[in-house]
Order: sequence, then C-alpha cells, then structure tokens
Amino acid sequence: MLQHILSGLGGLLNGSQYLFSMNGLPNLVMLVVAGVLFWLAIKHDVEPLLLLPIGFGCLLVNLPLSEVMMKDGVLRIFYDAGVTTEIYPLLIFVGIGAMTDFRPLFKNPSIFLLGAAGQFGIFITLALALWLGFTQLESVCIGIIGACDGPTTIFFTSQYAPHLLGAVSVAAYSYMSLVPVIQPPIIRAMLTKKERGIRMTTIKGSVSQITLILFPIIVLVITGLIAPKGLPLMGMVCLGNFMRESKVVERLTHASENEIANVVTLLLGLCIGATMEGHIFLKTTTLLILALGFLAIVFDTVFGLLLGKFYCLVSGGKINPIIGAAGLSAYPMCARVAQTVGQKYDKKNFLLMPAMCANTGGQIGSVIAASIVLGVMQGLGMVP
Repeated sequence: MLQHILSGLGGLLNGSQYLFSMNGLPNLVMLVVAGVLFWLAIKHDVEPLLLLPIGFGCLLVNLPLSEVMMKDGVLRIFYDAGVTTEIYPLLIFVGIGAMTDFRPLFKNPSIFLLGAAGQFGIFITLALALWLGFTQLESVCIGIIGACDGPTTIFFTSQYAPHLLGAVSVAAYSYMSLVPVIQPPIIRAMLTKKERGIRMTTIKGSVSQITLILFPIIVLVITGLIAPKGLPLMGMVCLGNFMRESKVVERLTHASENEIANVVTLLLGLCIGATMEGHIFLKTTTLLILALGFLAIVFDTVFGLLLGKFYCLVSGGKINPIIGAAGLSAYPMCARVAQTVGQKYDKKNFLLMPAMCANTGGQIGSVIAASIVLGVMQGLGMVP
C-alpha cells in the first residue's frame, strides 16, 4: 500500500516538474487556454455546448504524461471513429436540417441571394492564405471559416488538413459566437442613419406542405448536378429537413435535433480539444489562422451589406440593407443581430423575418459554396 502511495507521489512530482519546465511550458499555456474556454462558456455563455467540451479535451490532452491521444487512448478512439471518418460533422448536419425552417425563404425568395454575398469571405480569405504561404489544401480549409459554419469547417479540415483542426475549429466557433460583437460596428460604418431606419413590411401568407417537402429534394438534385463532391454535406442537411417537413417521422426528427446532435457535439468538442496539445497548437500558424478567420467574417459582412445597399437602391428604398449582414451561416444569430441593430434606430421596425430569410440563404449558401469548392478542387486534381 505504502509503495503505491509513494509511486503516486513520485508520478505527481515528475508531472509537476515537467509542467513547469521549458519543455512543459506549451502545455501549461494550453491549460490556461482551457480555463479561458471554460470561463467564456460558463460566465459569458459563449457557445457553451461546444466550448465546454473543447476546453475539457484541451485540459485532458495537456495534463503531464497524458496518454488520452496515444494509440488506444480514449480521445484517440473517439477521434478515429468520428473525425477521421467525418461522421460527426455529417450527423450534426442532419440536426441542422431538422432545425431549419425554410418558410421565411418562400415568403421573400429574392432576399435568399443575400446569402450568396455572405460567402465572399471564403474566397478572399483563401487567396490571402495562399499569399501567406499556406498550401492549397490548408488555404481552402482556412477559407471555409468564412462560411461561418462550424460543421462545414470541421468537415473540410478533418479531411484535408487535420493538423490544423484545433486552430481552424476554435477560430470558426469563436467568431460565430462573436458575430453580435463584430457586425454592429461594421453596419454603423457602412450604412447611413436613413438606411438603418428603413421599415420593411412583413409578407403574410402560408407555404404549402408539398412545397416544403419538395424543396430539400430539389436542392439536393441541383447540388448533385453542380457539385457532386458536396453531396455528403448537402445530403445530410436535406435529409434532416425532409424528415422535418414530411411530418411522418417526428421521433427521428426530434432525435436528430436533440439527442443525436447533443451526443455528437459532445464527442466532437472533446476531439477538437484533443488536437490542441501545446507543442502542436502554439505556433505562428495558429495566430495567422485566427487573424484570417476574423478577416473572413468581416469580408462576409461587408459584401452582404454592399448587396443589401444594392437591394435597397433597386427596390426604391423599401429594403433595409441591414439584413444583408444576416446572409452568413451563423443561424439564427445573424438574423437576431439584424433585428437588434435595426430596433436601435426605430423601435417599431421588425426586421427579424426578412433577416431570417437572408440567414437561411446563408445557411444553404455556405454548404453550396463548400460543395463548389470541393468540385473545383477535384477538377484541379487537388483531391481524388
């Protein structure tokens, strides 16, 4: 018994000595990072469903002499089962489809195109990453942060640049949660007080169930014809939405958007955190990825507002350009930001429904943009 106690104390001493040595300094820094993630999730409610397990995975992998990511380690098993195979992000896409209501889109279909402008950040950031010396595949994965869509980012990075998974995932989800902080100053800088105060009328009416049922099937077929490489992404979104609108598999729909999504989010968060080992994560590359991710969200917002101003012009001042900022994939956060900012200038202005339409366009647009990027990569011989 005494021998076991002494052995344990010896291991504790060795671990402590390692952690506070120069070799263990990166791990010590990452333990602090894990604490910051816990603080953001618990104290400030910043994406807690993901940041909490990410922080815990980061804690586990950076403890002295940790073996959780070694062969047969618990996090290595989770990682190989769901991240390497891309199963986790695809299952989350089923949940996203099951949660998404496309009715606002059909009531104001022209605004759907605002979701296209919200994808410009992908391609600009991709070009910047190439200019900074990242490889083609790394640049594509960094550019996808501009989709403002965490599962899409993880899907790409786990497949084509797994060594960047931690940095890219943290950047994607951090900036998604910071949309309410990033977007309002850009809106104020780009739009006049008059533009911000434009009232939009709510379009009333109902959408038939047959339309809602056919929509995911039509979108899937079009995606398959344009970019077949993106069918796994779009297929899972459309499956979730098809189940939702069919109204005949409510148990599956409920499980997809609740139990399955929650379990997969937990495992995915732990696996992302497990890639944040100090010696791997703390590099200049990580800082560059974080900076490029921020620029991607800024570019998305800027181009969305520019298209919103164009819509305002051609509509004779009937469309509030603020809703252009909602054309990102951060659903429904961007729509709520547009509503909040709009009501600061007119308490009776209700932009939520048209902003939800633009936000839905951004949700679909991000997956279509990613599918097109995959198709281009395949055409250039970058992927098989």
